[in-house]
This record gives sequence, C-alpha cells and structure tokens, in this order.
Amino acid sequence: MSWNPLLDPETPTAATLDSIETLIIPRARDLGGFEVRRALPSPRRQMVGPFIFFDQMGPAEFITGGGIDVRPHPHIGLGTVTYLYQGEFEHRDSIGTHQMIYPGEVNWMIAGKGVTHSERTSEGTRASGKNSLFGIQTWIALPENKEDIDPVFEHHGKAALPFLEGEGKEVRLILGSAWGERAPVTMLSETFYADVILAPGAKLPLPEEHEDRGLYITQGAVEIAGQTFETGQMMVFRPGDAITVTAGPQGARLMALGGETMGGPRHIWWNFVASSKEKIEEAKQAWAAGDFAHNPRFHLPPGDEDEYIPLPTR
Repeated sequence: MSWNPLLDPETPTAATLDSIETLIIPRARDLGGFEVRRALPSPRRQMVGPFIFFDQMGPAEFITGGGIDVRPHPHIGLGTVTYLYQGEFEHRDSIGTHQMIYPGEVNWMIAGKGVTHSERTSEGTRASGKNSLFGIQTWIALPENKEDIDPVFEHHGKAALPFLEGEGKEVRLILGSAWGERAPVTMLSETFYADVILAPGAKLPLPEEHEDRGLYITQGAVEIAGQTFETGQMMVFRPGDAITVTAGPQGARLMALGGETMGGPRHIWWNFVASSKEKIEEAKQAWAAGDFAHNPRFHLPPGDEDEYIPLPTR
C-alpha cells in the first residue's frame, strides 16, 4: 500500500525538543557469544503503553550446529511478541502449538492465567551452516480483567501484516492500529507496533491517536527536533505532541511502539507479570511444584518435555 502524504505533519523545531520525555540506553549482555539489549523495563520507565519488556536479540552468527535453546519456561499475565529480522525460531507451547517463525512474521502468545513455552533453533538450520539471528522480543502487559484468561497463540505470516511504502518509507504494522491500518493480530488493549525502514533523509510521523508512543533504533540514526539519536536508543515521547523523525545519512531501521497505558503499574518477577503480588506468588508456587503431568496450572510443551528452566532462587 502506498504511503499517504496527508499523514506527514511538519517536522518539529528545536524548541519542541522537550517532547522527548525519556531517553533509554539499554545495557548489552553477552550470553556466550549472543548479545541481548534490554530497553524495558528500565529504571526510568517500566512501560511504554502496554509494552513492559523489550529485548533486542543479536545480531549474532552461530557456528554449524549452534543456535538458541530457550528451554520450557512459564509466563502469566502477559502476551509475548516475537519478530525477526534474520534467522528463525521453533516455538512449542503447552497448549499444543508447534510453529516456526521467519523474518517479517509475528508470533503472538497470550499467557493469561498460565502457559509454558520453548524457543529453539531448528535442527535443519543448525546443520545448514547458515545460522544467524537478529530480532526483537517484547512482552505486553494484559489489562487487569484479562490476566486470568485461557492462554492463546496466533501466528501471522508476512503477507498478512499491513505494509505501507512510499517517499523512502517502508512500514510493516505488526500489532494494533496506526496510519489508517490495523494488523490482524488479536489485541486486548489499544496498541501499535511497527517495523520501520527509512531511506536517508526520509521522514516518519508518529501516530497521534495513541496515548503513549516510543521508538527504538535498531540500525542507523534519526534526527528529532535537531538532535541525533543512534542505534540502540529508545525515545519515549510526551502524549499529544506531533512528532516526526528524520532518518540520518545512512538511513535507519526502527521499531515504533505504544498504545493505551495500563490502569496501574505491574509487578514483574522472572517471567511473570501481574497487577498483584499475590498472583506472582501463586505462579511461583505452581512452577516450583513441578510434576507437570498433573500440575493444574503449568504443563510442558508436547515434543519438548525432557527439560525445563527451574524457578530461580532469587
């Protein structure tokens, strides 16, 4: 779909630089040759809209036979979003899903009252000798009245996601609604999440209808109100301000995100998110109990039942 030029407001002047409410510079962690950068939660911001966790995975190259092995682990009170630029994951979960994901596609798993899943590099990719990984994983906090729903999984292919292009912009809408389009993924609160590629000097207006909005730069640099922001930085903007970003001389790739803020803060412990500490404690006890064949809350994914990540001791 062609870009609608009517969506392009004027670029803000330097006088409006205070539109940037928060600048987040995530810390990089080396997980044995595999780098992860976590932007959310941060000391300055727990969430952007409903987004409560934001990790950049890679870019990484693996030797033949190598890859990612995220053993089965539990979640409650959130939805997980996996979106890749390079590579693949093999997803299995306790509701019986077995799904590959490739670049430009989206895996969306609503944990609700409790789900277990694993993510691994497939055997075929390990053996191919062409094994790289680069992508983003996020968690979206669920509204309080949806925290205890049954878990659900959705996969949507690249062709199913709205794609806008023109004037040096390529925008793939992953979740929610923005720029006059709506993604097919089932959302439980107002959200937007998009993969944006900008040619050098191209301009992108952020949607103004969402309460909370942010950008994370995965490649290149952008200019906002006369100030330059580089790869690996997240900017969060004041509600209601008209914001347009301009790509630097090498172009840029961004993840644009945001939406409706939650009715209150969320508690986070390990892989659990909840509006109350009591829900967290209940989930901890259920996972620690083990005996997954008879566990009333958590089961191991069919086809990946030989190991799991134990409950952390702290």
